[in-house]
Amino acid sequence: MYIAEKEIGDALALHYDLHGSLEPLNGYDEQNLLLTSGNNERYICKISTPEHDRYFLDAQVAITDHLQASPVAAYFQKHIRNRQNEPVTHLEIAGREYYLRVLNYLEGDFMVDLPDHEPALLESIGTVLGKMDASLAGFRHHGMHRHYEWDISNAADVNQFIPSIKNHEQRRIAGYFLLQFEAEVLPVLHKLRKAYIHNDANDYNVLVKNGTISGLIDFGDMVYAPLINNVAVACTYAMLGKEDPVSAAIHVTAAYHQQHALKPAETDLLYYLVAARLCISVCRSANKRESDSDNEHHYITEKPAWQLLEKLVAINPLRMQHTLREACGMEGLINTAQNHEELLEQRKQHIGRNLSISYKKKLKIVRGALQYLYDDEGNTYVDCVNNVSHVGHCHPIVVRATQKQVAILNTNTRYLNDHLVDYAKMLTATLPGKLRVCYFTNSGSEANDLAIRMSRHFTGQKDVIVLDHAYHGTSTTAIEMSPYKFDGKGGFGRMPYIHKAMNPDGFRGPFRNSDPEAGNKYATDIARIVESLKQAGKSPAAFICETLLGVGGQIPLPDGYLKAVYEHVRRAGGLCIADEVQVGFGRVGEKFWGFELQDVEPDIVVLGKPIGNGHPLAAVVVTDEIADAFNNGMEYFNTYGGNPVSMATGKAVLQAIQGEEMQAHALQTGNLLMEALRKLAPRHPLIGDVRGKGLFVGVELVRDRQTLEPAVPEIDLVVERMKDRGFLLSTDGPLHNVLKIKPPLVFNEKNAMDMVTALDETFTELSAGKI
Repeated sequence: MYIAEKEIGDALALHYDLHGSLEPLNGYDEQNLLLTSGNNERYICKISTPEHDRYFLDAQVAITDHLQASPVAAYFQKHIRNRQNEPVTHLEIAGREYYLRVLNYLEGDFMVDLPDHEPALLESIGTVLGKMDASLAGFRHHGMHRHYEWDISNAADVNQFIPSIKNHEQRRIAGYFLLQFEAEVLPVLHKLRKAYIHNDANDYNVLVKNGTISGLIDFGDMVYAPLINNVAVACTYAMLGKEDPVSAAIHVTAAYHQQHALKPAETDLLYYLVAARLCISVCRSANKRESDSDNEHHYITEKPAWQLLEKLVAINPLRMQHTLREACGMEGLINTAQNHEELLEQRKQHIGRNLSISYKKKLKIVRGALQYLYDDEGNTYVDCVNNVSHVGHCHPIVVRATQKQVAILNTNTRYLNDHLVDYAKMLTATLPGKLRVCYFTNSGSEANDLAIRMSRHFTGQKDVIVLDHAYHGTSTTAIEMSPYKFDGKGGFGRMPYIHKAMNPDGFRGPFRNSDPEAGNKYATDIARIVESLKQAGKSPAAFICETLLGVGGQIPLPDGYLKAVYEHVRRAGGLCIADEVQVGFGRVGEKFWGFELQDVEPDIVVLGKPIGNGHPLAAVVVTDEIADAFNNGMEYFNTYGGNPVSMATGKAVLQAIQGEEMQAHALQTGNLLMEALRKLAPRHPLIGDVRGKGLFVGVELVRDRQTLEPAVPEIDLVVERMKDRGFLLSTDGPLHNVLKIKPPLVFNEKNAMDMVTALDETFTELSAGKI
């Protein structure tokens, strides 16, 4: 669309009697030039094509004319009339139509070029915007009633560009915030005050002189939209590049409020509106890059926009809402003196008394965002332990798949449904070829129960071999084969058909990690049990164990252990069950399944927890031979197992894991984390052992590295202090002295290093007697 400068100069001379030199300026979709006349007067010339809509150009003239009668007239350009006293000049050059506008020049430096943005500048922006919007209260022009791509109200439109974002973490974050826009903003959009707004107080449109705003240019993005959107745009660009972005938003918003009062319902949306504006920007930049656009204006704010989005997702929205309200003199949302005693009392009255709850000072978690959790007091926590939310809290791919299917159909498996078969095929494609038949349940406990039932039916035997300290669920059968429960407080003891084998603990057990034969030596205990059964005229129905031990102490199995165990069990006619409920789906990094680390193929695999990312879904996967034997005339039916919503959810989880390369991410991040944790050990004698695979990590704390005396209650003090520092951890192990670290797989390297730094500080405080 670009016109030669000579032709523009001729038009300026003919229609405006203006002469001088022309200098090209940057522009998003118009041709902009700076005209410097012979007497050094400067003007801005703007060339538009008919695609820009002449009616909308008239609206820009009308709004700038209106503002010339306002108290803030000096901050805005005015249109220079041509010889016919018209603000817009129609041109025809080389058979094409164009529109020429000339505006006066405003003095000042662009905000984007300033190294720092002091509070006085940000407050002046809010003040001028507030006065502007107050002055526009009586303005009307239908040319601003349009569907515009940069109107935050239309942020959901850019969902179509999400696939153009190639970085997995960035794509997740943008998808998450667009999901929140649809949940938090769209339902109330129709209730918000509408106004005729500038809609683009960005750092390239704000001019600065003597530390405060001197001008706001370019009405090309103006639109009739919610009034608060104008503040949101200004806040967005004020927050870019700031160490404390919320503070920047406060300066703008509070100053605006002094001139044009906002409502609490409006300020409460600013967190989501700022994020939505950023999403529009980064999604459109990604789309332009995919289209090979060479217009640098398309990418101007891309890098700082991503940096701000990454900061925003780590900010509890309640904190920003509360802070903005208080800055505007409104009633806040957080009562810092509140406690949860009433809720705790109601929980005691109406919920089972033996349902535990974490931490001395209880947490009320109200929202989740990928690897972050937000509480009701405005705090943000890095979730280092919720392995159930495998691909992250509120992962957009999973949420949308579940939402879509639950709005279409949910029923049982007595009807044909594509999702059931499709998911079974996707799932079994990740397993060894013989494991090809799926049974879907609602929990890992139910799945383990079914696996034992199937093994007993297949072998005709009842006895089951488990590992000491193991935990396999909450059903009656699962409790019976969980020493962690039946040997613990309130337990009923071991049933005669359950046999405990030695926990293959390479840190505390008789055979240590330094012994290359430790795996085979621990396996001899299984051989002992098999032989004792043989002497009693019996054989095992099954051997079941987690492929990395969870409750047993976050312990990777020693090399060769399962291979030797499986040989002993199969030789006696038993089946080998791999409990992958806490371990599978890429968490261990090196492999997709924990049993693959041992180079074995189970007869039955039990899946749960991460399979549905928090949705109640689990599975038992078996060979054809076992499935055929189980098909003995008694129907297996599970009312909810395999329902379309669960299947759609399971598919989405697998798609997220594979599409976002989470297994490789778990390996890289986990290796970095364990290396950093091991580097802490020389400085902190409490660290006895760091172990794990990928993002399945345990840190065993001891008072003495020779006696291995467990560091209890020290570990509880560490967990409580880490919570205060914003990291949620838990304890595990037979002696309750192992830090359990099993975060969502979206946990990143920065999270890992920040967590290690916090642990370092916590151990230092503990050794100094400060906690």
